[in-house]
Amino acid sequence: MPRRNTWITGRGLALLLAAWLALPAVAEQRMIEDFTGETGNWRFFTDQVMGGVSEGQARIEREGDIAYLHLTGDVSTKNRGGFIQARRDLSKPLPDGAQALHLRVRGDGQTYFIHLRTGATLLPWQYYQAAFPTTADWRDVTLSLSDFKPSGRMLPKVPKAGSIQSVALVAYGRDHAADVSLARITAE
Repeated sequence: MPRRNTWITGRGLALLLAAWLALPAVAEQRMIEDFTGETGNWRFFTDQVMGGVSEGQARIEREGDIAYLHLTGDVSTKNRGGFIQARRDLSKPLPDGAQALHLRVRGDGQTYFIHLRTGATLLPWQYYQAAFPTTADWRDVTLSLSDFKPSGRMLPKVPKAGSIQSVALVAYGRDHAADVSLARITAE
């Protein structure tokens, strides 16, 4: 029996290309921090940079095989303050197609925040903010980029993944004792 060459031509090639283009895009996942090796440069600061009186600390801690950032302190709204935070500048941008941040967190049952700064957040008081609840046990939380709200009307409504320059773990907005931990943050 003679061997037949099977080449895809014409209509077959067009159908194959159309099927390939219809496949869902596989999002690239990027680890931002998991605290297992050399950790990024997390900087702690409070509203004292603008005259507030909140106090606290951020430490890298370890329990068994879990390493994490532990943010604790007293948040006070006196003197127009109201935050403590640990921020990490990103060494490279997130993948352009990233749609969400995935966190592994625990805390004292209160609501905490992730703040993002982008190329559009030029002023020190500008950021994008998304809230997440905590429990005493480690849990995974997904924050879509569309969940992040701008701190003012001058910013675009949704941050673009490729323009995100820093990420921060934040206790914010009300008088309270803060206790929240972050073990991992990825973008996808």
